[in-house]
Amino acid sequence: MLDKLRQAAMQRGMKLMSNPRVMKVMADPRVMKVVMQAFQLRGKMRSELDARTAALAKSLGLATREEVANLRQTIRTLESTISTLEQKLDAAGNSKTTGGAAAGATPPA
Repeated sequence: MLDKLRQAAMQRGMKLMSNPRVMKVMADPRVMKVVMQAFQLRGKMRSELDARTAALAKSLGLATREEVANLRQTIRTLESTISTLEQKLDAAGNSKTTGGAAAGATPPA
């Protein structure tokens, strides 16, 4: 649903930007300066919100998104290592089984 809303907003924005009056207003350096400040403010607000959220999570003993992402990556790495070790163990077990059976077998009479 959010994707549909975002897509509709983008379509309306593109349609609005193709309007000659809007293009004329956007060509004004003062307007562009305000638009740039708005984008910068959004970024500052986002980083401030993330910092405060992380501080609150830390004070409550909760994991942050970054910590969860790091843990997920660690789990993936460990799972991959386990899989590799299991394959090596299986290969070593198979070679001992076939090698041991052939060496311990008595020749037919």
